[in-house]
Amino acid sequence: MGIHESGENYLETILVLQNKNGYVRSIDIATELGFTKPSISRAMSILKKSEYITMERSGQIKLTEKGLAKANEIYERHRIISEYFEKVLGVSKEIADRDACKIEHVISQESFDKMKNLIKGNG
Repeated sequence: MGIHESGENYLETILVLQNKNGYVRSIDIATELGFTKPSISRAMSILKKSEYITMERSGQIKLTEKGLAKANEIYERHRIISEYFEKVLGVSKEIADRDACKIEHVISQESFDKMKNLIKGNG
């Protein structure tokens, strides 16, 4: 089953917070994204049902192997697209990041692969 754009954003946020802090709780996600705790709880239960995350008794949220793979995929798309906009198009970092956030969910694999090859110097 596919995952919605918002689900992808949550997974990416969990990955980034986990890398930054070493742990993730719902409140950390709420703070990072500026969403309410109830909407985070709803999203986390959907991600848990889809086996992308586990939730410990302590409230800690962890990516499953499936969740980590998906989060890494989304995060890589974000980084490559953002870098493409900055280096190739000369867009500011702030705008490149904002645009990458939207585009990472809808870009075709072919277009992404071409961007990636260009950025990595293989294109």
